[in-house]
Amino acid sequence: MAFAEGFRPQSEAVQAARREAVPLGVTPVTSGVATLLTVVARMIRAEAVVEIGTGAGVSGLALFDGMDPAGVLTSVDTEHEDQAAARRAFTGAQIPTRRFRLIAGQALDVLPKLRDGAYDLVLINGDHLEYAEYVAQALRLLRHGGVVVLNHALWSNKIADPDNQEDETIVIREALAGVQEIEDFTAALLPVGDGVLLAVKG
Repeated sequence: MAFAEGFRPQSEAVQAARREAVPLGVTPVTSGVATLLTVVARMIRAEAVVEIGTGAGVSGLALFDGMDPAGVLTSVDTEHEDQAAARRAFTGAQIPTRRFRLIAGQALDVLPKLRDGAYDLVLINGDHLEYAEYVAQALRLLRHGGVVVLNHALWSNKIADPDNQEDETIVIREALAGVQEIEDFTAALLPVGDGVLLAVKG
């Protein structure tokens, strides 16, 4: 697992963003998840991406690394300090400001204002207690052939433990079940990082 996580070297910009995350108390996506985000974005030639949970910019940098050179990332987070760190990470990596929109606010207030079927990829990495609602929003936001990526899908292996009835565990389970029940999604659950659910709309 450690070998797989470190398979793709991290850029200096990503390493700097990870350092910025520490004093903010932010847990960035793992190296393996970041690599997966880059590969998926490249595979579908993503031009318009929504990220729920900006963090310090690690996941955003991974997405930019795979997106179309003119692609735009819309990233939503409630924490102004986190978004300020992400902005520094993006500008430090020479990403033009026209290529990202950092929106400070509650995701469930912001997402309904975004256009239906206008996005290639939606990354769910925000409040675990809202994951089921994020899945519903992703279905609406994605174009045909678009991909939703749900991070922390195994939640420290708690999801597979039927005796674990913690609130976050229950909601993530519901989100996974919701994806399985939506006929428009074809999904796979991957043991990368803390677990990643990939689903293609089509």
